[in-house]
Amino acid sequence: MKSYFIDLLFILLITSCSSKKSKQHEGLKLWYNKPALASIADHPNGWNNDPEWLKALPLGNGSLGVMVFGDVNKERIQLNEESMWSGSHDTNDNPDAYQYQDKIRQMLFEGEYKEATELTNKTQICKGSSSGRGNGATVPFGCFQTLGDLWLDFDKNDGYKNYLRELDLNEAVVRVRYTQDGVTFEREIFTSQPDQVMVARFTADKPGQISFNCSMTRPERFKTTTEDGQLILSGALSDGKGGDNLHYMTRLKAVNKNGKVTCNDSVLSIKNADEVVLLLAASTDYKMEYPNYKGRDYVNITRQNIEQASQKEFTNLLKAHTDEYSQYYSRVSFQLSHAEKDTIPTDQRVLQYKKTKNDPHLYELIFQYGRYLLICSSRPGTLPANLQGLWANKIHPPWNGDYHTDVNIEMNYWPAEVTNLSEMHLPMFDLIAALVEPGMQTARIQYQSKGWVVHPITNVWGYTSPGEDAAWGMHTGAPAWICQHIGEHFRFTNDTLFLKKMYPVLKGAVEFYMDWLVVHPETGKLVSGPAVSPENTFIAPDGSHCQISMGPTHDQQVIWQLFDDFAMISKVLNYENEFLAGVEKAKKQLAGTQIGPDGRLLEWAKEYHEAEPGHRHISHLFDVHPGSRINPIQTPELANAAEKSLTYRLENDKNYGAASIGWSAAWQISLNARLYRAEKALESLHLVLSQSVHPNLFGNCPPFQMDNNFGTTAGIAEMLLQSHVQNENGLHIIHLLSALPDMWGDGSVSGLKARGNVTVNLKWKDRSLEQVLLTPTTPKSFVVKYRNWQRVISPKTNKPIRLTIADFENPL
Repeated sequence: MKSYFIDLLFILLITSCSSKKSKQHEGLKLWYNKPALASIADHPNGWNNDPEWLKALPLGNGSLGVMVFGDVNKERIQLNEESMWSGSHDTNDNPDAYQYQDKIRQMLFEGEYKEATELTNKTQICKGSSSGRGNGATVPFGCFQTLGDLWLDFDKNDGYKNYLRELDLNEAVVRVRYTQDGVTFEREIFTSQPDQVMVARFTADKPGQISFNCSMTRPERFKTTTEDGQLILSGALSDGKGGDNLHYMTRLKAVNKNGKVTCNDSVLSIKNADEVVLLLAASTDYKMEYPNYKGRDYVNITRQNIEQASQKEFTNLLKAHTDEYSQYYSRVSFQLSHAEKDTIPTDQRVLQYKKTKNDPHLYELIFQYGRYLLICSSRPGTLPANLQGLWANKIHPPWNGDYHTDVNIEMNYWPAEVTNLSEMHLPMFDLIAALVEPGMQTARIQYQSKGWVVHPITNVWGYTSPGEDAAWGMHTGAPAWICQHIGEHFRFTNDTLFLKKMYPVLKGAVEFYMDWLVVHPETGKLVSGPAVSPENTFIAPDGSHCQISMGPTHDQQVIWQLFDDFAMISKVLNYENEFLAGVEKAKKQLAGTQIGPDGRLLEWAKEYHEAEPGHRHISHLFDVHPGSRINPIQTPELANAAEKSLTYRLENDKNYGAASIGWSAAWQISLNARLYRAEKALESLHLVLSQSVHPNLFGNCPPFQMDNNFGTTAGIAEMLLQSHVQNENGLHIIHLLSALPDMWGDGSVSGLKARGNVTVNLKWKDRSLEQVLLTPTTPKSFVVKYRNWQRVISPKTNKPIRLTIADFENPL
């Protein structure tokens, strides 16, 4: 009994930081003292950032995304729907490619890089227009597009005062308050996952003051109609072949208290109401089913969602929304600041950080904001977060707003497991599974191989062919990289039902590589190729700039990881057979990572100078992060070489490289953390916050890109907790405060996840660990490491395990 009360007291003590944190995080908000200006039009070029849109505040429920400007006299709420894609399914596989592959390999083995690169560019690219060179709005590849805009015209030009606009991360609610003509107005907006609608309430502190006109538009391909007092925006997007494909619909309804609501073909009007609640629902006829990708009953879905939501009180809608959202968001807390009141508007805080390079509150904010954005843009049953997450304000967003598999979609989901959002990871697995069938066609036609393949880009229409340029489009390591997430999800969750579901997907990727790999005539090792190191160029011995080689380090690393995960998963499921034996034999024969004469990791199988020494992609460091084979504990020589590679990249960034690209800097936070370079990890975080964050904290590539946000959150988590290394007995090593910088002297974090499905709470003071609370879900043993101390934990139940610094100093 005494032990029980001691344990209970300890749990209360260590979780007290969470309660203090929750009080502090009642103020964990993005907030501003001025609106984003709705009157300033977006730039017509999709590759240009729009400064006012990047001040608007994002909301999302996984399928419906909105950007709230908060303008006073004319409000703009920009709308997105997850499947709002132009284009259509197309056949881009090249049946002539296979006959040239052996010739290209021979040329590469003989050192004829220039000729091999030229032949690859002629013969190994896709048929057709592919991505439209990143401008795919009018070709079959298509692009993610804006759903349109909801405009609220208050028919005023008067001034205002006491303005406040905020996004409350605890509730996922945007609020706008201001005083105009002696009346205080308030708006509350959220996107509800339970009710599948956007809800916007407008109130005033005096009766009869709510009057405005609503209209909905988009740049093209729309019409507005009315039905049962609802304003409807609908249309069809181009299939890229001269016709229409995806159909969409948005419905808007007003529920008023007093006053009057009228609706004609283009305007919904509210006059002299005490309170108005706008309800907006949107859907398309998209369905993730190859090869038609159609079939959702979008008309009735939107009708039913509006009708059902309109029967509920605003307070009930809000409670259902916050209850559902907070079950995910509230799992993790993170505190570095001392609960001071946030008195600095977020845009000013970002500007101030450029000078100070130190803001504990901003570190907390950017960490939790990444978690918020992932919850908003990726829910079970939705499409995964794309390059822009869920938010795009153009007909043509940069790079089509698609799914890039050569780092970007992977980075989107790096924070999912460690920050306790495993459910948000599921849409990525749905996408991977949906690529199998079209990817089997590509493997068969393009390579005469079994299994399935995808290359560096894909979309919602099952695109799996190479790109239109082999220089970037021959990223044959893509299936292996995206499938790494399957193994990671299992390592964090211990979910064997998930493994059974995804096993055929994993096996199909393995089958492709078992056919694809060839023996290097000089080394006898298995190598991948012809292939690229993602988007990078080397200078061949003859002085030519080339991209194509055999056995680039990245391919070798991700294929090894795929084979290793397949072996692990097969054994967990008791699927051991001759095929597995062949895979394990091939894994041992794979060419490995090498160190060059200058002490850096080789990016290609031989030492070549980089055409861009500071290149943004650092793909040959995959085995440091997100992989785990290179680490200071088990492979110190390779870890040291990785450090030199990373340092060299940063020192040689001249333009648009490793130090100046948002997602690349974000990746470096994790890389430095994995190499235990705490101060360097913080420097990488400085790079992100100083040059790659917009006023609404959206990341910048440039232009705007969401992976920066997700990668930053993942990087901060890696600074606090790591569990990717296993000891000689196969036990996960849970490494506490693994890369804690000096500047983060006092703090706490709770709710992070370690591999093995262990929840971790930490509290530290003066850079020294004070208290640890570990909550396992299984009786499986693991190792806990802090600094040079470590001890084995063998839980008997899922009861929380308490540790203090004394437990590490005297590990029994």
